[in-house]
Amino acid sequence: MYRERPSTLDGAVVWSRTPSGTGTEYPVLPDGCMDLLWTEGRLFVAGPDTQAHAPGDIPGRIAGVRFAPGTGPGVLGVPAYELLDRRVELADLWPAAETRRLTGRIDASPDPVAALEAVALGRAVPADPLIRTVAAHLSAGRPVNATADTVGLSARQLHRRALHAFGYGPKTLARILRLQRALALAATGMPYAEVAVAAGCADQAHLAREMRDLAGMTLGRYASLAANSDTSPPSGSHTVA
Repeated sequence: MYRERPSTLDGAVVWSRTPSGTGTEYPVLPDGCMDLLWTEGRLFVAGPDTQAHAPGDIPGRIAGVRFAPGTGPGVLGVPAYELLDRRVELADLWPAAETRRLTGRIDASPDPVAALEAVALGRAVPADPLIRTVAAHLSAGRPVNATADTVGLSARQLHRRALHAFGYGPKTLARILRLQRALALAATGMPYAEVAVAAGCADQAHLAREMRDLAGMTLGRYASLAANSDTSPPSGSHTVA
């Protein structure tokens, strides 16, 4: 079973997943986010994805703090591009002794999810207003060039800032966020042709290509997998298995 709630860390979401042993596995799709993750005896990080990530074989409960796009590097202390398409042990990013201590604290907590959130809160830094503006504009479907003009950066400057904050350039981020808009709209039952236009694609064929490139499957196939999975988050949510 999957559960999530808003975090007290601005813009973040706290989630947990307890497999029941039944249901269909579903892929984790790119969403522009990074996660701090816990499972018993282990703390690790999911970096930003550019393609669907196949579920792995992690038994038992898993919890995560999913950072809003562009805010993960401020908590984790590493540029997002260094974690692109990677799952990394937290001990590779933070001092090993500290990571062991934090892992033991979360393992022993009566509420590991809240304890994991407390770790993230303890490392949080104020979000960069420029990066938040970029994420908000691209999430709303605004063109990359117009977004660069709004924040007063050249295309090259915006690309460099985006690599550090999101792991990829603004055009890739815009595609990923558009796909997430489409997934959220499709989950409401809207016809796929209407989903494509509302999400910002040229037409349904364009959306189909984006699903193939970023998700490796059709929108209908993804919806079917999510509907039959006992561990699937709401459409558009980021997790890792």
